[in-house]
Amino acid sequence: MATSTLTSKGQITVPKAIRDHLSMETGDRVDFMITEDGTVEVRVLERPLDELYGFLHRPGVAVVSLEQIDEAIGEGRGTDDERIRDGRMPEDEG
Repeated sequence: MATSTLTSKGQITVPKAIRDHLSMETGDRVDFMITEDGTVEVRVLERPLDELYGFLHRPGVAVVSLEQIDEAIGEGRGTDDERIRDGRMPEDEG
């Protein structure tokens, strides 16, 4: 268990194991929330946007361009439009 001591100014040092677990860096802001059962949850706020680059990438999955995404949406929309015109429901497709 990681522990810390409260200073006279109401400050604490977040133990290294906790900082590492939360991927905290200097300047990060934290949010404290008291839950219904009285426990306190701590979470890191406001990640810089550049840290999110590649966040959703899954190894082995090809990168898709915005144009490819738009094309896939258009194809799906065309399929939905055709299905709606024919009065078919999604469950009829399987």
